[in-house]
Amino acid sequence: MLPWQNWHQPPRIHFIGIGGTAMVAGARLAIENGWEVRGSDQPLYPPTSDMVKALGVPVYTGYAAENLEWKPDLVLVGNALSRGNPEVEEVLRRNIPYTSLPEWMKEVLLRQRRPVVITGTHGKTTTSALTAFLLDKCGLEPGYLIGGSLLDFPVSSRTGQTGKPFVIEGDEYDTAFFDKRAKFFHYLPEIAVVTSIEFDHGDIYDDIDQIERAFRLMLRQIPPQGHLIACADDPRALSLTQDAPCPTMTYGFHPDAHWRGEFSGYSAGFAGMVVYRSGKRFAELAVPLSGKHNLQNTLAAVAVAAILGATASDIQAALMQFKGVKRRMEVFHQANGVTFVDDFAHHPTAIRETISAAKMRWPGSTLHVLIEPRSNTMVRKIHTEELSEALADADRVYLGPIHRVERIPKEERLDREAIVSSLMQAGVEAEVQDEVGPLVDSVLERTKSGDVVLILSNGAFHGIYELFRERTGGVAHS
Repeated sequence: MLPWQNWHQPPRIHFIGIGGTAMVAGARLAIENGWEVRGSDQPLYPPTSDMVKALGVPVYTGYAAENLEWKPDLVLVGNALSRGNPEVEEVLRRNIPYTSLPEWMKEVLLRQRRPVVITGTHGKTTTSALTAFLLDKCGLEPGYLIGGSLLDFPVSSRTGQTGKPFVIEGDEYDTAFFDKRAKFFHYLPEIAVVTSIEFDHGDIYDDIDQIERAFRLMLRQIPPQGHLIACADDPRALSLTQDAPCPTMTYGFHPDAHWRGEFSGYSAGFAGMVVYRSGKRFAELAVPLSGKHNLQNTLAAVAVAAILGATASDIQAALMQFKGVKRRMEVFHQANGVTFVDDFAHHPTAIRETISAAKMRWPGSTLHVLIEPRSNTMVRKIHTEELSEALADADRVYLGPIHRVERIPKEERLDREAIVSSLMQAGVEAEVQDEVGPLVDSVLERTKSGDVVLILSNGAFHGIYELFRERTGGVAHS
């Protein structure tokens, strides 16, 4: 339990690393619940810089012991922070109570609500956003915390009401430097969705079996009246249903899925999908998202909404209004007939599905794909072969600078040249660029009207988005 004794009223809470997408959402929840909030982080970039600014609270740029002079009652330490950080060291020196965001969420909010925890290697943010949206539009009054900038809600988190559903992304990454358990162990799921299980986070997991074990341990927390909802199209996710200690359901395009989708084609920007529940026709949906993976995400959200009491007709009407999440197939710029698209994909499977979705959305267009190797897994050679295969459907590929390359031993680094060689042999033009300026120049030299430029990164990509805008003018999309 959190130490409540002798705190200020309202209690003071300081977020170290407030610019993380989950941390800024957590800070907003603290404000909603009457806490006095401040925070600190390194220089931030949109969209997180805009999200932090919108909090309207003091935020220090840079980490320093002096940032704690306001004497907070509790410090929340982001999971990107570790020993050696000056604020972390000051917290320990002063013996200030500290915890992680997941633990704070558990004790302050989740015990009083019905947690819907969206987990899996891929699709968590979109599925969480869509689930919260459907529950909201169907009158179920959910709270939520979603690690992204939402297009359908004014903010990325909301407290909700005691006893109501609370939708939250359940990340398998570790919680904090002092708590190496997966974040989702703290979230007390009444309903857990598992979208997929693949190898990721190579800095904390040795192999896929360790990751699968973490999911199995998480399922032990589901109460007897709860549900596991697993993707039937993913073998490892499906295997969780075999010994889950709670009722289970499956979803996907597999013929045996409890919630089965049947794609019926694209029309006017919508993907048609007929949904069957236990073999009986449940609804015919118009889905405003592209790609098979997003239809799977939709099935998961529909299953949750139905379990919690939403009707098929309400789900049908609500879904057509869904706008989505920033940085998920988001058109952020158009110039000279070229469409510039941003997506968060940073794992070979997600990259492959996103390229496929782009091909469906812009059929016949030449697709230029830009990759920033940034995540702790992507910067290493773990997925070199899989990444080459994932990029093979692009028309031209540009591999950008490896994030913090100096921190990765040379023998462990992603071999970009090997990927280029593999792609060239497969007939795909490809190149490596170590500077963003020349990368942008190369793209602009090779694009023509009707082309699509798809940027894949889970970070800022060294300001490449603004650079494209500056060098082309055109129409910017918010």
